[in-house]
Amino acid sequence: MMETDRGVVLASERYGRAECWKYVANHGAIERRREGGEGESRGNSVVGAFKSVFLPQGYPESVSGDYLRYQFWDTVQAFFSSLSGTLATRASLRGVGVGNQEATVAAATMTWLLKDGTGMCGRILFAWRKGTKLDSEAKKWRLFADILNDVAMFMEILAPYFPAFFTLVMCVSGIFKSLVGVAGGATRAALTVHQARRDNMADISAKDGSQETLVNLAGLLVSLVLIRFVSDNAALTLGLFFLFAVLHLFANYKAVRSVVMETLNEARLSVVLQQYLENGQILSPLEANEREPVFMDFKKVVPIRLGVRLQEVVQSSEELKFALKLSNKPFLLGVKNGSVCVCLGPEASVQDEIRVMCQALWLRRMLSSQPSRGASAEQRHWDLVHESHNVIDNIFSPFLKGLVAAGWDLKRNLLDWDEWRVEWKIKNK
Repeated sequence: MMETDRGVVLASERYGRAECWKYVANHGAIERRREGGEGESRGNSVVGAFKSVFLPQGYPESVSGDYLRYQFWDTVQAFFSSLSGTLATRASLRGVGVGNQEATVAAATMTWLLKDGTGMCGRILFAWRKGTKLDSEAKKWRLFADILNDVAMFMEILAPYFPAFFTLVMCVSGIFKSLVGVAGGATRAALTVHQARRDNMADISAKDGSQETLVNLAGLLVSLVLIRFVSDNAALTLGLFFLFAVLHLFANYKAVRSVVMETLNEARLSVVLQQYLENGQILSPLEANEREPVFMDFKKVVPIRLGVRLQEVVQSSEELKFALKLSNKPFLLGVKNGSVCVCLGPEASVQDEIRVMCQALWLRRMLSSQPSRGASAEQRHWDLVHESHNVIDNIFSPFLKGLVAAGWDLKRNLLDWDEWRVEWKIKNK
């Protein structure tokens, strides 16, 4: 017990870093007093109630350091997306015949069913083709989804002015929006995993839903006023849409740029490794995330394929023996058909995965700067594989220690591995 001029302190309690209280014995009674001045407890004031409703329990300790900044920009983008969606919905309803006495319910229903049906097919195909990329490249796909969403809404606004192609345009828009639904939902889940610091993904996701609902409600109220001004005014509708779209995309860009992930994916590892090879400096997660590209890059680069089948690296027993002679690690590396291919053994650790990815990134850099052609290309590729082993063997141990010291999380990674694992029966002597 502690004795103060105002009584004896019996106990103290705190609510994270938000509040700290003391229980003081004063003339036989126990009083609860707040440290740092008088104030209302969380949930008893307007601000406290707002935090309880819209922020995860234990905020800010229970979430990542970038949570508030990301949620601010995510809220801004959701607001402008809601306004754009109102304009697009109005155009869609006009296109299917709302307000037109000659339009039939059957025709409108058919258009809507075709739009939804093509969207469902697009959702399945996109999840099949790109589902594994959404974890490793969450920022890129998050921004891509919002760009595609604006394109889809722009098509819906223009569709009524091309009645002969209205159904086709709406179907294409439906496909785009289905891709947005898959990419947006999946990347939101990936970012929630990053933000959760106390296994509180469900709480963060629920509060994110509450924030989005509040923003959509605000957008709805603004839209009620907005619709009265844009009625039958195509120029004003398009002008407002482009304004909202620009603000929406700007807020999205700021949102993904505010995310600081401590796990390594291909882009972040490439940035960190290149900097280390140039001057021996290890970038912190904040520095690497600032340099990580967030837009889709459509220029042609040497692809890196991780976790492939053995036959995609070697085609003969002699080639396998040679590849094993180069590597005494639980992985094999090769260059086939213009791609850097990696076979992974079942006993490979996370550090092995990062190590071989470093070799693959070094190889890609060499292949891009020194393309090999002709009959000697295959031998040149194996020479580069051999050289990659030597280069990474020399630097990997200090590089790995530097990553840990810089604050990177090496317990897991977000490298895009396929599921093939190879156990070779012949050993290197």
